Amino acid sequence: MTDSAYQTDALIAEDIDAYLDQHQHKTMLRFITCGSVDDGKSTLIGRLLYDSKMIFEDQLAALESDSRKVGTQGQEIDFALLVDGLAAEREQGITIDVAYRFFNTETRKFIVADCPGHEQYTRNMVTGASTADLAVILVDARKGVLVQTRRHSYLCHLLGIRNIVLAVNKMDLVDYSREAFDSIVADYAEFAREIGIESFTAMPISGFKGDNVTAAPSDNTPWYEGPSLVDHLESVEVRSSVDRDKPFRMPVQWVNRPDLDFRGFAGLIATGAVKPGDRVRVLPSGKTSAVKSIVTMDGELDEGVAGQSVTLTLADEIDCSRGNVVATADDPPQVADQFEATLVWLADDDLHVGRGYWLKLGTQTVSASVQPPKYKVDVNTFDQLATKTLSLNEIGVAEVLADKPIVFEPYADSRQLGGFILIDKVTNATVAAGMLNFSLRRSQNVHWQATDISREHHAAMKNQTPRVLWFTGLSGSGKSTIANEVEKKLALMNRHTFLLDGDNVRHGLNKDLGFTEADRIENIRRIGEVARLMTDAGLIVLTAFISPFRAERQMVRDMLEDHEFVEIFVDTPLEVAEERDVKGLYKKAREGKLKNFTGIDSPYEAPESPEIRVNTVEMTPEEAANYIVDRILPLK
Repeated sequence: MTDSAYQTDALIAEDIDAYLDQHQHKTMLRFITCGSVDDGKSTLIGRLLYDSKMIFEDQLAALESDSRKVGTQGQEIDFALLVDGLAAEREQGITIDVAYRFFNTETRKFIVADCPGHEQYTRNMVTGASTADLAVILVDARKGVLVQTRRHSYLCHLLGIRNIVLAVNKMDLVDYSREAFDSIVADYAEFAREIGIESFTAMPISGFKGDNVTAAPSDNTPWYEGPSLVDHLESVEVRSSVDRDKPFRMPVQWVNRPDLDFRGFAGLIATGAVKPGDRVRVLPSGKTSAVKSIVTMDGELDEGVAGQSVTLTLADEIDCSRGNVVATADDPPQVADQFEATLVWLADDDLHVGRGYWLKLGTQTVSASVQPPKYKVDVNTFDQLATKTLSLNEIGVAEVLADKPIVFEPYADSRQLGGFILIDKVTNATVAAGMLNFSLRRSQNVHWQATDISREHHAAMKNQTPRVLWFTGLSGSGKSTIANEVEKKLALMNRHTFLLDGDNVRHGLNKDLGFTEADRIENIRRIGEVARLMTDAGLIVLTAFISPFRAERQMVRDMLEDHEFVEIFVDTPLEVAEERDVKGLYKKAREGKLKNFTGIDSPYEAPESPEIRVNTVEMTPEEAANYIVDRILPLK
């Protein structure tokens, strides 16, 4: 490399160092722009980027060219094109996805999310609002407060955003009328009080012309004495500074063990501050210790504060792993497994009451189910409406039951330990965003009672390994017949078994359940719990249920120990099962006399990779039973 090249690199490095020295001390504000369609959200963000000099020359040239070709502002620059990046957005003139942009001023750095205004993209808006400190809610000065203005304001308040800016936009199109501005502010203030918004900052702006956006107060609004939008964004308090005043909490992301002499617990400090020597408590175990050191890539710290990623070492060797929370010892968060929560449903498919979903809260992941909603909220009237489920973009309140305790705080106190998502176990898609309101009293009063005789002892007494042989297939496939044959063969081998048949349990345990999708899910959940108790007793349990949904079969599998669940798919084509129709059920279903019948007007989701598959077209029940027994014998 030449001397001139070295000199050039050195100058570049100096420039980078100077930039970092200037900017690394700045606080970061995350905010969103939201509101109704065509209120000017994208244009406002484009104006912020343009005026803050965050556009490269080639981007500016492309913007000017695109403005002439597809812009909506005649010969002037269409700032919205800086943000509306999807082809579909430019074609329709709307925002569909959440667009994130970075810019900075002399005093602060910003990440802004441009959220879509269409109701059908509400779930995208929720995604953008979930990490925001502030919301800029735009209102078209010509149209006033609209349905989506109310919807987005409600969602922002629900998601814990307490800094609200009401930006009355397009003031240039109403001749900067103070009367129009005051009327909109009065309408919004009345609505805000209804939903609990205690305060907001209103300002008249023009994203297109730049009035009251970045520069000094506009000459076009001499009656407005407040700050410009950027001045307000630069001075508002960010969440990280508020979080530092709260008790210390750090969800553990991973155990840092680079060698035998070092064991630390890495994570992002959610709230509060911690110093070496501070007493801490690891939850949910409740074990206590003291902080020995606070380690980072740049060396040890005298103090760690909210927003920093650190590794803590402790004075004592106590059990701590991913998903645990390290907290101040004398003021720890709560631990529970049953909650009331507010849910925003994000999936195209409706909520399946009782179905097992993955609940992810911070670094914790547990299996959880949602009970029938107490109500859903009409975001236009804010009425609480009765409902049995939740559909796309609907908001409701329901009880959430986890399969094991989690560490949490109410969402109103902590987004990090109160906000969660639900994930479909089969598709791995995020189906809901949730906010924990409080734990149910029964979760605090009901505790697991330890017993001296363990499940291993029960199994040893019977000289066998507990298993659940889960027979699944269409009605008429031969599940009950084959399961009965398998049990007889196991009995001849002195195996301790019990057969749970679908029809039999509906005479007692599940007598109160019908055949709706929700009832079918609850039917399988109850059977799974009974089967789990029977395996605790050391039994080999055989179940013969249609169990049409993969999610519920997975739910039962998750209840059991590894390798205890054996899925047996009795693979019989629908036409063959219908020909048998011993009970006459298919005929009734075809005639419309029997609703929600699997294979006719309710789906059957065949196993994708069962442990055992038997084809009853090619095998007799006796042959199928022999095949199954031969396959499970190595399992003891």
